Amino acid sequence: MTIKNLIENVTIIDGLGNEPFKGNVLIENNLISKIYKSSSNQTLHEEVKLINGKNKYLLPGLIDGHCHSSFDEVSSNDELFYHRNRPGLAAIIASTNLNKILRSGVTSICDPDSIHELGYDLKDAVESNVIPGPRISTGGYALLTSVGGTAGRLIPDKGVIGYGKVVSGPDEIISEVRRQIKMGADWIKVHVSGLIPSHKKRGELSVWSRDELELVCKVAHDLGTPVMGHCRGAISVRDAALSGFDMILHGTLMDEEALDAVITKNVALVPTFTFQANLIDHGNSIGASEFIKDLFRREIEDSCQMLRKAYENGVKILCGSESGFSVTPYGHWHYREMEVLIKELGFTELEAIKSATSDNAFTIQLEGKLGRVEEGCIADLILINKNPVKDISVLGNLKNIELVMKDGIIQKFYDQPERKPISGWRVTNLGEILTQNVANNK
Repeated sequence: MTIKNLIENVTIIDGLGNEPFKGNVLIENNLISKIYKSSSNQTLHEEVKLINGKNKYLLPGLIDGHCHSSFDEVSSNDELFYHRNRPGLAAIIASTNLNKILRSGVTSICDPDSIHELGYDLKDAVESNVIPGPRISTGGYALLTSVGGTAGRLIPDKGVIGYGKVVSGPDEIISEVRRQIKMGADWIKVHVSGLIPSHKKRGELSVWSRDELELVCKVAHDLGTPVMGHCRGAISVRDAALSGFDMILHGTLMDEEALDAVITKNVALVPTFTFQANLIDHGNSIGASEFIKDLFRREIEDSCQMLRKAYENGVKILCGSESGFSVTPYGHWHYREMEVLIKELGFTELEAIKSATSDNAFTIQLEGKLGRVEEGCIADLILINKNPVKDISVLGNLKNIELVMKDGIIQKFYDQPERKPISGWRVTNLGEILTQNVANNK
């Protein structure tokens, strides 16, 4: 049975960067079958459900290219590694968080890595309609060397911790990449850069050799699977690009050599500045130190020029929120990367929307089929009551999102009760260190 919906008299923002236009959009089952311009007359003989789009705006469902659906808003690596040790509970909680993500107008996410490798199961549960949620493109464990990732000495010399798997030598690299692909990984993620106590330079240290990075890419690509890398620092960006990586998360602090490698290899970049921007703007509300705020402010300032040059040379700049941390809770900030791209990289609103929709379909491996209001494309759509081309922040208010359609189906949502504390799930935080000066308000 064919299910038909017609969204009438709506302003269409197609996700391709074109100027908005008035029209009607016919959806048959899960595809956009016809787009009628406002001047067109259409006669529909079949039974069709009519959706009034007058004074509203229709655009593709947002795609979050960097979202950690299993982390549950952790406040520290300690919490992530040692307090998320219950796989069943983590999966149940993740399913409720996926609902929050979908409600915010995000119909697809790329989840680079997950605790307990829950990404595979969450993806299957969503695809089989066991739980509601955005479509998911997932990685398994992030590949780490024994030097570590962003958690320094908390990373063990071997084995699994949190979202990561430590691999040493060619045999372990080959075995782990193959295992993840067998399990259902859509991406292989590598923590190309990391932090060590003795490192003195800006940015993170590249902790993989070129030979190792090239081996990851060869094994994954031979099995038809793309590779992404966490790279903060010029050397890691350069080496990942030259080794054949398909996408780079962050890509900050590039020098000319790194920029040239990214442009030459045309590697997509996901700056993921939302995390930093939230700490910079709202850090005082959550007790963030001035040192951390200044560090992140300089990372954005020192990276934007190179990222803009990459964009001007045809490199895709994609939107990712890094939702899953306490500073980027689910359902709240998925739109914000667009705001940052407008403010810091000089994107227009239409360019930012394109980055979060049709361009970002690359992260879901559905380029040309998803993230666009175009005939023949997947009907992932949102209907909002304010114009995001005038103010992109309207996408951050749930009251403005009147309809979310995924795969041609209008989504229904439920109000979640306030969650009560779960024993051992979060690190107890007694607040600021109570020195005499703090106690005496000095």
